[in-house]
Amino acid sequence: MKVYDLVVIGSGAAGMLAAITAARQGKRVLLLEKLSRPGAKLKATGGGRCNLTNTLPNDAFMASFGRNGRFMRPALTRFDHRKLTAFFHEAGVETHAPDGYRIVPKTHNAQTILSALEKEAAKAGATLFCSQKVLRTDKVDNLFHIHTENHIYYSEKLIIATGGLGYPVLGAEGDGYRLAASLGHRVTTLHPAMMPLHTKERWVAQCRADTIAKATIRVNLPKAKKLRATGDLIFTKSGIRGPVVLDFSREITPLLEKYGEVPLLVNMTKGLHEDAILAHLKQSMEKHPDNTLLQHLQSLLPKSVAVEICKLCDISPEERFSKIPGKKRDTLLKTLAWTPLTVTGHDGFKMAMITRGGISLKEINPDTMQSKKVPGLYFCGEVMDLDGPCGGYNLQWSFASGYLAGHLLGDPSD
Repeated sequence: MKVYDLVVIGSGAAGMLAAITAARQGKRVLLLEKLSRPGAKLKATGGGRCNLTNTLPNDAFMASFGRNGRFMRPALTRFDHRKLTAFFHEAGVETHAPDGYRIVPKTHNAQTILSALEKEAAKAGATLFCSQKVLRTDKVDNLFHIHTENHIYYSEKLIIATGGLGYPVLGAEGDGYRLAASLGHRVTTLHPAMMPLHTKERWVAQCRADTIAKATIRVNLPKAKKLRATGDLIFTKSGIRGPVVLDFSREITPLLEKYGEVPLLVNMTKGLHEDAILAHLKQSMEKHPDNTLLQHLQSLLPKSVAVEICKLCDISPEERFSKIPGKKRDTLLKTLAWTPLTVTGHDGFKMAMITRGGISLKEINPDTMQSKKVPGLYFCGEVMDLDGPCGGYNLQWSFASGYLAGHLLGDPSD
């Protein structure tokens, strides 16, 4: 019976880094991947460009994950964005931050990153077996028994790095949650996140050609009024998407499950409130007294959006602003400041880039990534209850947690 020092389940960013780290310490490491090739989701990251990480300092980086962000401190202290880029530099991959914020490989090709990880894993001596779906895991006499469809592997340590439920076409089936639960761990409620949203309002379909820069979205529910986000907004045939929606969807999907629909208010005038919008329109009228309402509004919004807001307020776009009755004018200003939208659904995990929820952080030691319930069991990456916004956050966390887990710290036998 062959016994490994470590078996890693999952060959994404977290699993690969964990396997490399352990193998570099002389551990006998086996990496199990259920698909025919490793890193399927990694190849799709950042639209194929692979936004590895970003340039934020650790405190700001952790704050972007919300109240659970401080769980990341030990991992980031050991493997922040500087150490991550140094790791890839040593592996022959040069990176840069064209916008001063998002760090990507200079090739702008995710395959560059995956190839480097495969090379480093092989160089370190880690063994990779693909087409190995793990059916169950048991721990017997301090040894993990990892059952696949046609084999049983034995290991002293086990790392679960299977990712979440997003993009099932890339292999996501929630295997890690099932395996963790079978070993006694609690899995929090799971929701799709980082995804487009459907709206009740159909007028959005007329505005698909335009992107709204620096739009602010907030939830219009009594118990969720503090939830808001700002970023670029894009309209679709059936709703909204764009960076601000992808980031904010993690807040919306749990509310949608609870309430059935979620009312939003959207500011598309770069933060201008009603009085400021009125002042802007009056100034525009002074400069161009013969312009129509639509022409004035186009100094604030794309034409397609301005037309639809006029329709919402039952005002002709060709009307003169000064001729609009007071009540309708008030409605227009209010709608320009905060345009109502109602989220009614989404496409589920098949369109979700990440998963909100996962293995409870209360049952994992942040200093080691080791289970507090099962000695020798570790977790890393998205399988845990920790997710962040777009911009390299989730990949950096996967790499950092994989690096820390791969050191196999925390067990008295080490």
